[in-house]
Amino acid sequence: MPLLTLDGLSLAFGLQPLLDQASLAIEPGERVCLLGRNGEGKSTLLKIVSGEVGPDAGTVRLEEGAVLAVLPQNLPADETRTAYEIVASAFPETGELLTRFHTLSQQADEQSLDEMMKVQERLEALDGWRLDQKVTAILAQYRIDPERRLNTLSGGWQRRVLLARALVSDPDMLLLDEPTNHLDVPAIAWLEEALVQFSGALLFVSHDRAFIRRMATRIVELDRGHLISFASNYDKYLELKEKALEEEERQNALFDKRLKQEEAWIRQGVKARRTRNMGRVRALRAMREERLQRRERGGTANFAVEDAARSGRLVVEAKEAGFTYPDGNQVIRELNLTVMRGDKIGLVGENGTGKTTLVRLMLGDLTPTEGTVRLGTNREVAYFDQLRGELDLSRNALDNLSEGREFIDINGQQKHVLGYLQEFLFSPERARSPVSVFSGGERARLLLAKLFSKPANILVLDEPTNDLDVETLELLESQLVSFQGTVIVISHDREFLDNVVTDTLFLDGSGAVHSYVGGYTDWRRQGGSFPSEQKVSKQAGKKTRPPASLAPQKQQKPEPVKPKSVKLSYKLKLELEQLPGRIEKLESLVADQRAEVSNPDFYNRPAGEVTLVLDELAKNEATLEATIERWMELEEQGNE
Repeated sequence: MPLLTLDGLSLAFGLQPLLDQASLAIEPGERVCLLGRNGEGKSTLLKIVSGEVGPDAGTVRLEEGAVLAVLPQNLPADETRTAYEIVASAFPETGELLTRFHTLSQQADEQSLDEMMKVQERLEALDGWRLDQKVTAILAQYRIDPERRLNTLSGGWQRRVLLARALVSDPDMLLLDEPTNHLDVPAIAWLEEALVQFSGALLFVSHDRAFIRRMATRIVELDRGHLISFASNYDKYLELKEKALEEEERQNALFDKRLKQEEAWIRQGVKARRTRNMGRVRALRAMREERLQRRERGGTANFAVEDAARSGRLVVEAKEAGFTYPDGNQVIRELNLTVMRGDKIGLVGENGTGKTTLVRLMLGDLTPTEGTVRLGTNREVAYFDQLRGELDLSRNALDNLSEGREFIDINGQQKHVLGYLQEFLFSPERARSPVSVFSGGERARLLLAKLFSKPANILVLDEPTNDLDVETLELLESQLVSFQGTVIVISHDREFLDNVVTDTLFLDGSGAVHSYVGGYTDWRRQGGSFPSEQKVSKQAGKKTRPPASLAPQKQQKPEPVKPKSVKLSYKLKLELEQLPGRIEKLESLVADQRAEVSNPDFYNRPAGEVTLVLDELAKNEATLEATIERWMELEEQGNE
């Protein structure tokens, strides 16, 4: 019996319905990936399944007694509750009581004790202590500090807390909308492992092809209001989809040819009219209606990069270059790098390792504090911002792009702004809509349109794949590969890097930059690994630590173990005794800095100040990790 059944769902917000008699059944244990173009209604469908949005027609049936949970796409903007409070909120009444009990337990007045007794009685009636044990257990399983406030956690850890909240209720089905956005590769790997171990059914939206290949047991496509199921993995789906489109085109061509013949027959001369077959006339009317109701598949985005005059053969050359902020935070050290015209460079590293600082050095926005960085000549740079900061949300797409122009020059040809936007799949009506109502994918397409409307011979793209559908991704890949200029890409999309870049620069978090030939897979094949993976490997059989990109804001303070004097020298014993204090100070410093960068007003500061704080935070995080590693190393020696 299906766990979830969608029967005849219909929903329309405009002229064309998002859902048109759409139906689907999902069995227990399936992992179903929902694919479709940007704007087709994938997120809306998930909201219908969760009950957040109601359909115009049709039914949603979840097996009786089954539990549904949701991992939201967007992280909370300024959530001040603790991890314990958020996970406990999965049980609405009980969660509130447990939170209240914990708050009252920290107070000592008589009134608080009286209220605690009432709360305790209600918790016992609701079997609340069992649920408290479940909350505590899953926080421990995911290595989450229950007292950490969500707005002081990194993006990866926030998503980990939200996943814990979704799974603490033992759901039978989990809904996920773009779960890998803004996560680095180690965080994505952790998420994949956590979801693989989940025994319930998954329905998820994603455009990360490597993630889909790992997770999906079935592909369902939302296309022109209908749900089409492909009982296959992602690669087989691509083959089946191509064949299905070819067959659809063939059938449509045969239908149109027959309709044209019938239209010619009905318009014959007077003699034909006297002998007209009325049954044939009625059949023609039915064919006209069928053709009128046909929804054509939307066009494919068709854009190109406007080439500027060629840059000099040398784009940038660094010799023993480094960059240290005034506070002593060294982000880049001993950089030796040569980038030539036409190179496609991918930057890989965990969040906070200095990728943006490296790009700014390569572009000349920062001057190295040691060594030299020599810039080439005739450089025209176009920058794709992952935060979409170049878009004015209060203006429409047309105004964002045109900047007062009616026509723009693209590779020597004048194009009307509306016509140019149609190449990026914006209809005239959509082009006049405010950007604030656009989906993430539409905003990304608009930013690409703005980026590619200006001449450039150096393209810098910071996380360009977030929110883009697969077709647009593939077109972007082909354009970047054929682009005659230089491309610098910061991305955590493993397949995108494999398909585009010719060289990979890996930032290990210590300031060192390592160069590898090829893309992400080639880097892996040449022995590349993230620092967090190396730490886990070292500690196999011992207490493992989470990836640095997912590190909580305050590490658990290690309890010092008195070393055996016969194994450690006096100097090492003294170092071991001092390490816990140093760790505590670093924890406090990192927690304060993360609280600072989590403030919504932080990114309103000048760009240089923002970068300075972020790079200082990255340095302190790396120092904290290294200090804990040193403590564990000395502790092990002392116990041998």
